[in-house]
Amino acid sequence: MEKFVVHGPCSLNGEVTISGAKNAAVAILPATLLVKGKCHLENVPDISDIRAYVEILEALGSKITHISKNELIIDNSNVNSAIASSELTSKFRASYYLLGSLLGRFDKVQISLPGGCNLGARPIDQHIKILEKLGATVEVRNGNVYASRKDTLKGAPIFLDMVSVGATMNAILAATLAEGTTVIENVAKEPHIVDLANFLNSMGAKIKGAGTDTIKITGVKELHQVSSYSIIPDQIETGTFMVAAAVTKGDVLIKNCIPKHMEPITAKLLEAGATVEEHADSIRVKMDKKPNAFTVKTSPYPGFPTDMQPQICILLAMSNGTGMIVENIWESRFQYTDELTKMGADISAHGTTAIVKGVDKLYSAPIRAHDLRAGAAMIIAGLVAEGNTEVYDIYHILRGYEDITSKFASLGANIEYVTDEEK
Repeated sequence: MEKFVVHGPCSLNGEVTISGAKNAAVAILPATLLVKGKCHLENVPDISDIRAYVEILEALGSKITHISKNELIIDNSNVNSAIASSELTSKFRASYYLLGSLLGRFDKVQISLPGGCNLGARPIDQHIKILEKLGATVEVRNGNVYASRKDTLKGAPIFLDMVSVGATMNAILAATLAEGTTVIENVAKEPHIVDLANFLNSMGAKIKGAGTDTIKITGVKELHQVSSYSIIPDQIETGTFMVAAAVTKGDVLIKNCIPKHMEPITAKLLEAGATVEEHADSIRVKMDKKPNAFTVKTSPYPGFPTDMQPQICILLAMSNGTGMIVENIWESRFQYTDELTKMGADISAHGTTAIVKGVDKLYSAPIRAHDLRAGAAMIIAGLVAEGNTEVYDIYHILRGYEDITSKFASLGANIEYVTDEEK
């Protein structure tokens, strides 16, 4: 069995470089299917979700050339299938972007229901509603999604029932080659949505308003190949290292990031008593005292991201006083708190609220990564805990963080990737 062993406590110091954004890359890779040609992508994160997407595209007929581990050329000239491998698509949530992109190219599409982290109910009803509004017929049966169109998709007004990143991105993908104009309201505004729109626009799409409440898409007949596009830096990886620097009372320069995207995290770190210095494409975080307690309420961008909630909980767990986290996005995001209580944290989680009382120390224990971001929080907890913390179910973490052990090690952490057989 794979695991990380974190030898704590430690103080993180030095420089770390952030990889490309997972949440942008998992939409941009399927977006290349809208082009009957080549797309040259840079700053692609080398993570398991992306490797799975590469396998899916190759199975559909894509020819993918690896210039380096973070640079790909995807040639979709000969894509000849719209049936995605159930073995691969069922492993991660973002596989549903194949619906919008493949329907832009084929009359009939089949994918398995997506997998991913268990964060509570995550239906795809909004995705289905969007495709049906654009003229597709969609049916879910036997664990598969079947979508078809008699002619080209037709632009339409779409109002999302709730702000959803995935539904917003699928709407953009499906509407790009649709006939006429699509206006999508009540959309998500996250940086990775803007990146997807910018990528498609670089190939000739006509998308306006990404990053605002309303997106207008004028359908085009075809897209042209792109010679080079660099994916934005990962907002959540940046935030993870910001919190890790603060909670370990370290001094870390985080490079290749966009400070504007980090404002809700920066605000909470300042409230906790950290020093945060912003530069053009880097952030320096320093902390030399026990953090102050604070309250966090998650909300869609530009609010505090739900994907940073587990990591910020470690800062509260080590704070002076009592703080509170209110989770407004996912109903089952507090599963990880049971792992932290094993380490001595004082957390009372009920429904959408967790009350966190600061303690003097955490202690090592065998703990599990319940999901991707909670897994990152377990590593951070291990960095401040006394003793050797064993983190299991690390496949969740590998879905979204590139070279995470070597990056932490470069900052002075003592963290190992091992299998039980090695012990």
